[in-house]
Amino acid sequence: MALNYFEINGEAIKTLLSIKKQVSTIEEALQYLVELRVSQINGCAYCVNLHSIEARKAGVPQQKLDCLTVWKESDFFSERECAALSWAESVTRIYEERQPEEKLDLLLETFSEKEAVDLTFIVSTMNALNRIAISCGDKPERMA
Repeated sequence: MALNYFEINGEAIKTLLSIKKQVSTIEEALQYLVELRVSQINGCAYCVNLHSIEARKAGVPQQKLDCLTVWKESDFFSERECAALSWAESVTRIYEERQPEEKLDLLLETFSEKEAVDLTFIVSTMNALNRIAISCGDKPERMA
């Protein structure tokens, strides 16, 4: 069984989604990479599908998308992307890491304070949306 959470409480979902309008310091392609990586970690099939499509539309190369789960082992990602992905993983796995200050210091070597806050909002919002989609049984539609 699945719950149509958008139909049941669309205003709450719209409010969560509206956060994306407030994080203008993070370029669109990087936002999609971060959202995709967070969704991969959380195992949200709906969001992995959605953000893969969005990333391709934003010009992210397929090879980069294919290697996102092993970004640390590849040379396809810029210093900025690596810093953002590292932060996204740290925030998403905060229950395991317990020392985000060290990761924040590393992030601030590449990002301004405003960008770091915006990136944290992107990661946190994606984590919330993943949990809603997974809990309510949202699945991607098969593409023809």
